[in-house]
Amino acid sequence: MSKHQDIIKHIEKLKIGSKVSVRSIAGELQVSEGTAYRAIKDAENGGLVNTIPRVGTVRVEKVEKKHIEKLTYLEVVNIIEGLVLGGTQGLSMTLNNFVIGAMTMESMKKYIVPGNLFIVGDREEAQINALENGCAVLITGGLKCSDFVKHLADERKLPLISCSYDTFTTATMLNKAISENLIKKDILLIEDIMIIEISSVNQRDTIRDVREIIKKSKHSKLPVLDDNNKLLGMLDIKDVSADINEWELVLNLMIRNVITLGPKTSVAYAAHVMTWEGPELIPIVDGKTLVGVVGRNDIIKALQHVNKQPHGVETVDDMVLSNFVCSNLDNGICFGGRINTQMLNNTGTGSWSTLSLIMSAAGINTLRKKNQLNVEVDSFTVFYVRPVQLDMKIIINAKIIDMGKNISKVEIDMLLDESSEIIGKALLSARVIRK
Repeated sequence: MSKHQDIIKHIEKLKIGSKVSVRSIAGELQVSEGTAYRAIKDAENGGLVNTIPRVGTVRVEKVEKKHIEKLTYLEVVNIIEGLVLGGTQGLSMTLNNFVIGAMTMESMKKYIVPGNLFIVGDREEAQINALENGCAVLITGGLKCSDFVKHLADERKLPLISCSYDTFTTATMLNKAISENLIKKDILLIEDIMIIEISSVNQRDTIRDVREIIKKSKHSKLPVLDDNNKLLGMLDIKDVSADINEWELVLNLMIRNVITLGPKTSVAYAAHVMTWEGPELIPIVDGKTLVGVVGRNDIIKALQHVNKQPHGVETVDDMVLSNFVCSNLDNGICFGGRINTQMLNNTGTGSWSTLSLIMSAAGINTLRKKNQLNVEVDSFTVFYVRPVQLDMKIIINAKIIDMGKNISKVEIDMLLDESSEIIGKALLSARVIRK
């Protein structure tokens, strides 16, 4: 194990809330400060530590994706550009809910429950009551608190945070952050579907060794690794023919320039890579270290799963398309709806980008409804879009005009409902992702 990995392992074992510094790591593990600095930065990128203004670098609990809809107090500090006044050891904890303390002390009691973030001004009695009952405290308006409150926050290991924003602005910022996290939760990443138990070969293995491994492997390609689990290339099983000398080294037969992806890559992008580049198996690397593999079937199953899942938060596409009703046509679909205020540009007419979005969505949905296919857009050409006014009802007809083995084309017409005048025309070409 390298010194870099030793430092990462050491940081993982530190108690949550512990301070981490270059000098302390270098002295304790007998490494150079440069090595310690690089390892700490990697630990920060991996979510093991975080740097807090006026506090320093602190060991934090890594947030798993299943808990991504919840914010940690450290994230709250970053979102509101806050100042930590006390309770730094509790910054890695997640908050269940935030409560605004704009009420009497008697009414507050039913909202002050452990795990909540209590947003309040300079009411010291409310601050103390919240901390004593397991709530973190956020003081808005740039107001201060007494040393007693700071000491109590340290004692209870509950964050005491101050920010310069007013209460309404602070609550709005936190609510937006939670919504964005919910959208992130809906995005499927490679690390969620990749295969961790990997059949691989070493660069010094012989073809004789490989033939034994092939019997256990479920894939047609094998990653080739060095002694430190670093990816060097891929070996195609088709190349291990019977006429090859069984003592031939893997190093001489492997493919060196291979496509790789990282664990945080989205499944949608992986589908794009597989569609255009054509690999059946993609190695997943963290830096250069092999951490998993993903195959074509894994990608398709994941995309099919995502399409069936409900989404917790509206995206821009959802907000625009929610105003339209979809119906089926022969060899296509029809979108119908009115131009609302969200779809206007600064001149008061229908935004070109919004109308193009609706036409592209109609084209993609047309292909997806045809045999439930997964598609990757190749090109989308808008020939023209005429201005439309607020409250005008429009209809978008999308029809498949060519359905090839790999490429499909959809013709899209946008019309005014009253006169059937064509006000927009586009052509969408897409690749079909098949097993």
